[in-house]
Amino acid sequence: MVPRAEFGSYYGRPILKRPRWKAPHMPGYLYFGGLSGAAATMAAMADATGRRRLSLTGRLTALTAAAAGSALLIDELGRPERFLHMLRVFKPTSPMSVGSWVLAAHGGLTGAAAASAVTGIAPRLGRAAGAGAALTGPVLATYTGVLIADTAVPAWHEGYRHLPLLFAGSALASAGAVGMAAVPGREGAPARRMVVLGAGLELAAAGMLERGKGMREEPELVSEPYRIGRAGALLRYGRALTAAGAAGTLVAGRSRTAAVMSALAVTGGALCTRFAVLYAGHASAEDPKYTVVPQRARVTRA
Repeated sequence: MVPRAEFGSYYGRPILKRPRWKAPHMPGYLYFGGLSGAAATMAAMADATGRRRLSLTGRLTALTAAAAGSALLIDELGRPERFLHMLRVFKPTSPMSVGSWVLAAHGGLTGAAAASAVTGIAPRLGRAAGAGAALTGPVLATYTGVLIADTAVPAWHEGYRHLPLLFAGSALASAGAVGMAAVPGREGAPARRMVVLGAGLELAAAGMLERGKGMREEPELVSEPYRIGRAGALLRYGRALTAAGAAGTLVAGRSRTAAVMSALAVTGGALCTRFAVLYAGHASAEDPKYTVVPQRARVTRA
């Protein structure tokens, strides 16, 4: 009788190439892109409700984060002209193409809005640019989740339902943390609400990733990289920091020190989460079992 085939791969080598994206470039880009997008939205909402200081904080944060994220992305690509080459065509079916155009448009709009807010020149155009950045912001904050899910990397591909929600929640919490730390008192109340709402969404999405909820094939196995090793540890640290930051936000009251400490905890949690996602993708690509076992299950079921 022919023995049951055991799991294996040719010469024990990985079936997939490990993503070339490296740290801290890609986790940094994912964090700053989300922060910029959510901060632009926060700024527009603050501007519409007459919260000038929160609006200025959001606009400056959006511009600074967009610049930092673009610098990290360009350094990751190796040469600046490679980013320009990505803008030669617009392909609606490609998350990379859509994201490149959104990043370019968002950077220009946040720059115009921040320049107007600081100098006072052309305020109507500045508000219009801020409104435009508020529209591109949510796309910039979430497209990266779609981008990495649109790959063959098992931990990312099977997490396609949760990664955009994870990044959206983390971006909301991150932008709210900056606003909360910079703008105390009643004017900073919307930022504090953003922290609590975003942290809740981030924690829920991270929990579903860890448990494999919504994953189609072998969810217990494919979600394993989010629970073990360096990625698992970082995701747990991120969850603890985010939860602590959200709890601190709820009880901080008028304490500026507590607000700043909570903001730092939320920021640390967001960074840990981004690094965890990168390392989970690396781990799932390097071990052939995360590719082979779900495929065999799919073939057997068919």
